[in-house]
Amino acid sequence: MNIEGPIAGKGNYIFSARRSYLDFIFKAAGFNFIPEYYDALAKITYNFDSKNKLSYLFIGAFDNVNFNNNTAKNRYNNSRILGSDQTSYIAGISFRHLFPKGFFDLVLSRNFTDYNSSQKDTLLNPIFLNDSKEGENELKGDLIYKISPSEEINVGLSLKQIKFRADLILPNFYTSFGEIINIPNLKSEESYTKAGMYVNYSNLLFNRVRIGVGIRGDYFSGINDKLSISPRFSIVYYLNDLANLFFNCGYYYQTPSYIWLIADESNKNLKSIRANQFILGYERKLKEDVRIKLEGYLKIYNDYPASVNRPYLILSNTGAGYGGADENFASYGLEQLTSGGKGNAYGVEFSLQKKLSEVPLYGLLSFTYNQSNFTVIDNVKRPGSFDQRWIINLSAGYMFSKNWEGSVKFRFASGNPYTPFNESGMQNVKDYNSVRYKSTHSLDFRIDRRWNFEKWNLITYIDIQNVYNNKNSNSVRWNYLEKKADFQSSIGILPSIGINAEF
Repeated sequence: MNIEGPIAGKGNYIFSARRSYLDFIFKAAGFNFIPEYYDALAKITYNFDSKNKLSYLFIGAFDNVNFNNNTAKNRYNNSRILGSDQTSYIAGISFRHLFPKGFFDLVLSRNFTDYNSSQKDTLLNPIFLNDSKEGENELKGDLIYKISPSEEINVGLSLKQIKFRADLILPNFYTSFGEIINIPNLKSEESYTKAGMYVNYSNLLFNRVRIGVGIRGDYFSGINDKLSISPRFSIVYYLNDLANLFFNCGYYYQTPSYIWLIADESNKNLKSIRANQFILGYERKLKEDVRIKLEGYLKIYNDYPASVNRPYLILSNTGAGYGGADENFASYGLEQLTSGGKGNAYGVEFSLQKKLSEVPLYGLLSFTYNQSNFTVIDNVKRPGSFDQRWIINLSAGYMFSKNWEGSVKFRFASGNPYTPFNESGMQNVKDYNSVRYKSTHSLDFRIDRRWNFEKWNLITYIDIQNVYNNKNSNSVRWNYLEKKADFQSSIGILPSIGINAEF
């Protein structure tokens, strides 16, 4: 559902709410777990006058996973799944004021996530329980000031107050590599403070070269090494009105996850993760609506959290989500960690963009080649778990008329590394990330039909994802019933229809 409209001629509002239909499909297919997803968005903008504007934004998501445990087989299959009920939202109000040589923004916001995760065995006894809540309140200000027609300075300040609470149980868990994780009951409630400040200066020289220099400082009270300083530099050389060369580099820091810090007292010695980033590229406008870009990059990672007890494990290989027993609960960092991980990622990307114009075709095509490697405290260099060497993406559409539109998406990626199982169902450290999944690829198709009425519009669409039903495999686990590796695959072809009404 989407609703939008004006506010007294001085502003506008938009509200939307969506519900996923995956639970209907999963129930019809007889799956043993049923995901339910909802989200909502609200935005209000009000212009007091030509120089002052107030905005409000809310984004919320409500995710639940239900289990069907009516048979022994379902209970076994569900014992391999980490169920996660998650509620999250971000809400904020911002004020913008324009003045003759620039503008400033003031933002007051709150970000909150409630994690409620559990995994149970075939007798429905808990293997793992997690009830964690993260709340962040932030006050932020940004100023952009035009010193002269060619010079600009940006200044920003932020202050963030954090409340984190966790209640975790993971008793005597044996990993697939043979280690033991024992957390009978971990309860923690912490308060942290984050603060940041940045200054950026840019100048256009000789109408050909734009340089930018900047520096950022960050403070985080949750670790012993609280302060991070990160310089930045960029340069753009305009070859002519159609083409330019660009280069930028800098230090970038990311603080450790809050849940990593509570597992062991020594984890407060973790440092902020540092990435030294270098990007070199060329961009050219072939036509008014066609642009190409060639870009190469290098990222050097230092001080990445790594496990002391599992010397092959670096937290970069666990991803941004939280996996269950099949991933050995590695992403939670429920063990002693050290900032002993390092690595690098490098690659090159070519992209071609066609904007919608008199020729009613639009699209974006990109080819990427990249590599990532990490070294942990055992001093062995291994490919990263998300090291997809080749990635191809195509997204394109055609406006047949003002009422009909068709679009396609194609994705291809070479396989990620993974660790194979031996005949006993265990994994060996020497084989860590030594083999790869098969390449993944899929094609989506969508057609939209629009009806325009006097005061409202009606839009209907048919969307078919994974048209040729290629069931890509992206994870593997050991099947204890059949005594073999079980490769998990995607759902395959997924058709849907939709109706939107715009007033």
